Amino acid sequence: MSQRPPTSLSDSESFIAEHIRNIPRSGIRDFFELVQGRQDIISLGIGEPDFVTPWHIREATIYALEQGKTSYTSNLGLLSLRKSISYYLEKNFQIRYQPENEIIITVGVSEAIDLALRAIINPGDEILYHQPCYVSYSPSILLARGVPIPVMTKPENDFSLKAEDIAPLITSKTKALLLNFPTNPTGAVLPKEEAQKIAKLCSENNILVISDEVYAELTYDGEHVSIASLPGMRERTIFLHGLSKAYAMTGFRLGYACASAPLVEAMMRVHQYSMLCASIMSQEAAIEALENGKTEMERMKSSYQERRNYIVHHFKRLGLTCFEPQGAFYVFPSIQSTGLSSHEFAHQLVNQENVAVVPGNAFGEGGEGFIRCSYATSMKLLEEAMHRIERFCKSMTNSSV
Repeated sequence: MSQRPPTSLSDSESFIAEHIRNIPRSGIRDFFELVQGRQDIISLGIGEPDFVTPWHIREATIYALEQGKTSYTSNLGLLSLRKSISYYLEKNFQIRYQPENEIIITVGVSEAIDLALRAIINPGDEILYHQPCYVSYSPSILLARGVPIPVMTKPENDFSLKAEDIAPLITSKTKALLLNFPTNPTGAVLPKEEAQKIAKLCSENNILVISDEVYAELTYDGEHVSIASLPGMRERTIFLHGLSKAYAMTGFRLGYACASAPLVEAMMRVHQYSMLCASIMSQEAAIEALENGKTEMERMKSSYQERRNYIVHHFKRLGLTCFEPQGAFYVFPSIQSTGLSSHEFAHQLVNQENVAVVPGNAFGEGGEGFIRCSYATSMKLLEEAMHRIERFCKSMTNSSV
């Protein structure tokens, strides 16, 4: 009987798969474990609405429990929810999906991303994604045994993605392009004209698009255009969405994926052996949100827009270059003028002023020189946070005199 060769690792570590051992920890989580337990701290770090889920949505959850809805659902999710999603997307995104076989309910958009990647990637396939980006994209591609290929976005282009930056990176191994607009962490959007160019590029090179549009409803200036709605793209796109951000339902963990029937079937095969189905109570709540939640969603969006205007104005007043985000609830100011790295800035700020922000390099090397601040927190706390950040920036100026 053959034995595993000895290694320099501890006994427990030696059992861990190499590709898992090499996956980096989330830069967001690492940083926030550091600030856990601090008193009087103001966090601009977590990407979570500060609103409680609207009452009528919570009430729908309670009613579902009262009716004894505590069972598993179909692997694809409740048909009633899939019908609500189909109607919602046709009305708001101009895309029509068949509820019977082109929609799958997932445990948050995070699971939807994982299912999409695992369903399409053969080992060694290359997946393009834009950077800076949400922390899970590159690790998720690696976990599916793919090769992540970053496409850098630039502040001078408002962090939007350009077809001309994608084209040189396409090879015979390119399988898909992973998009996220509006983007976490920059708040950038994808204008329709650029989406059309990217769609044409993907069609010409037979590339699938995976489009994470979880912040779509939080688009402040102009109209959100899904790349899946463009001519010829519906069959070439896996559309991902969820209710966490726009409806303040992070704890419900409810997302969904839409695509042609063969792709949804492939994702369902992964889903049924891992998650089985999303919680039935969350699915009932999602129906209520999609069918009756627009007024509350618009109220929260209006509040985020007010806070965005405030925080962008104050970063600019401090002399920090700050792109005005067009969507989501993050700002991504440059701190390059301070002479500090993203990591140094975030650590010194939290140590001196008890304000937590996320170092930009947590979102890939393209984020170095920036910090991410979430303005999904109360205006009172935002005002105090900006007061402290101003004091921190002035202390650096004074110490350099």
